[in-house]
Amino acid sequence: MSAVVGAPARTVGAVAPDTRPPLRRPRVRKAKLALGSYTTLLMLYLVSPILLMILYGFNDIPGERQMPRFWGFTLDWYRNVFADPSLNEAVRNSIVVALASAAIATPLGATLGLVLGRYVFRGRAAVNFLIFIGIAIPEIVLGSSLLSLYIEVRAPLGLFTILLSHVAFSIPFVAVTVRARVAGMDRSLEDAAQDLYATPVMAFWKVTFPLILPGILAGYMLSFVLSLDDFVISNFVSGQVQTFPIWVYGATRIGLPPTVNVFGTILFVAGVLLALLTAFGRRREA
Repeated sequence: MSAVVGAPARTVGAVAPDTRPPLRRPRVRKAKLALGSYTTLLMLYLVSPILLMILYGFNDIPGERQMPRFWGFTLDWYRNVFADPSLNEAVRNSIVVALASAAIATPLGATLGLVLGRYVFRGRAAVNFLIFIGIAIPEIVLGSSLLSLYIEVRAPLGLFTILLSHVAFSIPFVAVTVRARVAGMDRSLEDAAQDLYATPVMAFWKVTFPLILPGILAGYMLSFVLSLDDFVISNFVSGQVQTFPIWVYGATRIGLPPTVNVFGTILFVAGVLLALLTAFGRRREA
């Protein structure tokens, strides 16, 4: 057939013009406004309990127990924060157990995560499954199981059993954190160090360890916070020893003293400062 006279010639390989209508700016603005509002409301929902805790640490209540009303500002609760010996002992027990359990669980979990992230061996899938079980199992089940174990071996309940229990449930979290860091590591850097006559041990400490150190630090902080915050497992295996969460649970039956909010604020501020220092250190290394 003959070409239609007057029809424009189409160039071979030419891209057809975009005939789609332009985006409607008002719709984009509405989407941004909705997303921003949703994010703001969600952040307020997450932060509001912490802000309320900080506020009630300054509550000038007429008695010694928390009331659902803000009476005014006072610093008396901060001045008398160490006035209750039982609360001081509970906080000290929680901090000691958290530091010790994190110090023990971090090298054990980091070694396990390094092995799972670098090597393929028989039984690797089973080990990964056991780690997943350790994370996914409900705390009440783990707590009752550990209590049965301690009763079976006739171990006296106290700080030592709390420490062993916290180490047990912290190791999987550290292993998962370090394994994720190892999976994203460039193995060619370690190979290059060995090509430059570095021994395997030297290559590990000079190349591998600095690369996985952020994951190890994150695992340590995670295990420390999990231990400091744990109530369910500690309540099963503590015996007559009280940690901070157990003391708070017992105090809520007769009314929470504002000094609990003061201790909570101090722990929260310390955690935020530690996180900021860690982030600042990473930025300097980058």
